Amino acid sequence: MSNETRTTESAESTAGDRLVRVGGVVFFVGAIATLVTMAPLFLGTEPFPSIAYAVCMLMGVGFVIAAAGVLTSIAAQRRAARG
Repeated sequence: MSNETRTTESAESTAGDRLVRVGGVVFFVGAIATLVTMAPLFLGTEPFPSIAYAVCMLMGVGFVIAAAGVLTSIAAQRRAARG
């Protein structure tokens, strides 16, 4: 394997890894927002405004970002195996 092939494989794999990390962080922020948004329902206090519920959608966004990172890593590994 030449150095150029390894560098390209490394760069593509790193991009996928970064997407997975970013997706995990975004998912975690969405999960915390969900817990905070649901707390008033159990505590009997005034519910948060609608925008707080929109922030909860970050869980799904984070999941999609992480899935894109996994698919990117898979594609990079397949290209490396073929070449």
